[in-house]
Amino acid sequence: MAKRTKSKPQERGSVLFDVVYEDDSRASNRRVPMQILGGLDGDEPARDLIAEQDRVIAEKSGRPLRTIKSLTRSPPRETNSVSDD
Repeated sequence: MAKRTKSKPQERGSVLFDVVYEDDSRASNRRVPMQILGGLDGDEPARDLIAEQDRVIAEKSGRPLRTIKSLTRSPPRETNSVSDD
């Protein structure tokens, strides 16, 4: 019987971002669709989308809107490698 090898993760259609706000609070793994990224604007559309999501969340929760200080892509998750044992 042939040994199964683990396949590489497939592109899922979204990118995760870490957000740091002006008050130095942080939100990790904010999901943004890949379709809006790239081109001349790079990751700037992600900032706009996350800011809009934050605005909706602030309205619903009654909390003040936080201003985004920085936005970076989350590091890729490490996959567990399959051992040869």
